[in-house]
Amino acid sequence: MTKNWTHSYDVVVVGSGGGGLSAALTAEIFGMSSIVIEKTEVFGGSTAKSGGTIWVPNNTYLQKAGVPDSDEKAKTYMDATVGDRVPEELKNAYLTKGKEMIDFFDKHTKHVRWAYTPGYSDYYPELPGGMPEGRSIEAALFDLRKLGDDLDKMRRAGLPTKGMVLTSYEFHKVNMIMRTWIGKLTSLRVGMRLIRTMLTKYNPTTLGEALVARLYKALKDEGGDVWVSTPFKDLVTEDGKVTGVVAEQNGKTIYIQAKKGVVLAAGGFSLDQEMREKYLPSPTNYEWSLSSDEQEGDVIKAGLKLGAKLDLMDKSWGTPTVLPPGQPAFMPVAERAVPGLIIVNQAGERYINESVPYHEFVDTMYEKNKEGAETVPSWIVLDSRAKKRYLIFGILPFQDFPEKWVESGFLKVGNTPEELAKEMGVDTDKFAATIKRFNRFAENGKDEDFQRGDSAYDQYYGDPKLDNPNLAPLDQGPFYAVQTFPGDIGTKGGLVTDGSARVLKEDGTPIEGLYATGNCQASSMGETYPGAGATIGAAMTFGYAAAKDMVD
Repeated sequence: MTKNWTHSYDVVVVGSGGGGLSAALTAEIFGMSSIVIEKTEVFGGSTAKSGGTIWVPNNTYLQKAGVPDSDEKAKTYMDATVGDRVPEELKNAYLTKGKEMIDFFDKHTKHVRWAYTPGYSDYYPELPGGMPEGRSIEAALFDLRKLGDDLDKMRRAGLPTKGMVLTSYEFHKVNMIMRTWIGKLTSLRVGMRLIRTMLTKYNPTTLGEALVARLYKALKDEGGDVWVSTPFKDLVTEDGKVTGVVAEQNGKTIYIQAKKGVVLAAGGFSLDQEMREKYLPSPTNYEWSLSSDEQEGDVIKAGLKLGAKLDLMDKSWGTPTVLPPGQPAFMPVAERAVPGLIIVNQAGERYINESVPYHEFVDTMYEKNKEGAETVPSWIVLDSRAKKRYLIFGILPFQDFPEKWVESGFLKVGNTPEELAKEMGVDTDKFAATIKRFNRFAENGKDEDFQRGDSAYDQYYGDPKLDNPNLAPLDQGPFYAVQTFPGDIGTKGGLVTDGSARVLKEDGTPIEGLYATGNCQASSMGETYPGAGATIGAAMTFGYAAAKDMVD
């Protein structure tokens, strides 16, 4: 539409999470100039708030760790989980280009490095091709001093760990600080790291922050850059081809030419209540989401104006969330697996294996939600023994729950199940019967209703000192309860792409010059979630694929 460009690059990337940074980094390594524009004041997107893990089968780091994976086994597992919900081309591209992306960054950067997370099982390890050993790798610990002044522009996760920095693997062990020697030793190592941080200028980070910092540092080393506070406004087209973007910077409209292509990587629509109500299951609320600021579907809407095809708009990367007063929404991952804890509906009855993968939990919340036995919201219930043994909602075993949690009504407390039921407003007799039945299962080590503890995935966050790592009676008061909601870490529906991340029209032909990755792309994982990091793994893979396609 315009030739009056204020800036010109080969590749323009919208969004600065793992997918966007990977696209720009790949472009720079291939000798193409790039710019990443970011709507908010900080770069990193939802990736910075994540676990910094990617799920990429049969990659170099798994091979070095001796994990018995193979391309054939990975394809079998993708077929068993994702099935035919997405095209074969997209699944095959992910499996091929994912490990290619890891090797590419290993070879061409000094900073994008990973560590295998032992035993972090695939989410469905019992399915054909599934692996109890897991296929997830996480970003290696990173010293933030390497970012210099740019650190002020990076999104911080704001985790409730009071200065402690833990890798995903370390958290798994520290969660058992009261139960195992390796938990105590790992906690000591983490504590020594904290002391070093307090006494020196050492500034370590892990998880999503480490991944974003590593990608950003590698991008800067290659000559790339990220412009924060530069919101995307629209796409520019000429003769049906996307040739740039309109953005805003310092209150002025700017036009950025993209000589090779535009990569949309700005996340989904998780914080747009209107879009949530239009597409997602009901009830839904943006306040339940864990995604980063201002993910309002801007780029999805822009693609739709050009005739792009949409898919999976009714799906999200679901996770139950809790809403502590004065804090961001919290994602109870490990909590749902620990012994001495159950989840019940508004009738006071269990309706699910509490330890299932989080997206499946949310799907079940919606499936089972009915009048008189509502599951939206549900109640997380635990006894004092579980509180004293494990990390619960970021609170260490030897710490008390904050008083403001009780005063605000967020945390319900009762000395007996009956007292707690009254505080929760659920049927007293049904709730007491539920706990009695569950306690019998726990004593026998077998959940006869929902098979909790049968899967290797269930057991990962369980207590290894118990015969069934996920079961223990709730029989020591006081008892506690917190409401949980069907939240998400982002939506997963968006622009349909091919295996090179090119955005497709309704007729299946590509929109020339336009690519998409991350949560604005219709997910290559379809309606499911094969393993920890399938979100960021796909975002990085197709960010890499997009930039590579501009070279080929």
